[in-house]
Amino acid sequence: MNELIEQARAIAAILKARGQTISVSESSTGGLVSACLLAIPGASAYYLGGAVVYTRRARALLSGIPDASMQGIRSSSEPYAQLLARTSRERFGATWALAETGASGPSGNVYGDAPGHSCLALAGPLDRVITLETGSDDRVANMRAFAAAALSLLAQGLAETGDQARA
Repeated sequence: MNELIEQARAIAAILKARGQTISVSESSTGGLVSACLLAIPGASAYYLGGAVVYTRRARALLSGIPDASMQGIRSSSEPYAQLLARTSRERFGATWALAETGASGPSGNVYGDAPGHSCLALAGPLDRVITLETGSDDRVANMRAFAAAALSLLAQGLAETGDQARA
């Protein structure tokens, strides 16, 4: 957990310095991304909110994404991660949003994804989406790996937009 908090500490410093904000929508990380971002003193300066969107019902209630918006999209996919991130960013009015959806284990999901599968998306001044396959069925290790990948994705986005933020 300490490594994740150190990642979050570096991200927090950049967000604070730029006056930027973040919202989070996560699933198989179970709130770990938000917990790391919130572990940094002064988090209220950059963290606007988040949700653990673990079920279809949670998606509708917490993200406001109706079933109609899911036509042709399945959970645990890159398009779904992008939809979650973009929706979170819009609903919170955040500079950035992170989203994660996957199968932490010890078994795969109903879509045929193996344990250790996660799709992560970043929405903001630039958008990115990646898929991570750990090849492991260790639930806790996967949750940590997914959270680390989400924080890394945000850090990369911040680095890539660094010159734009200072302009």
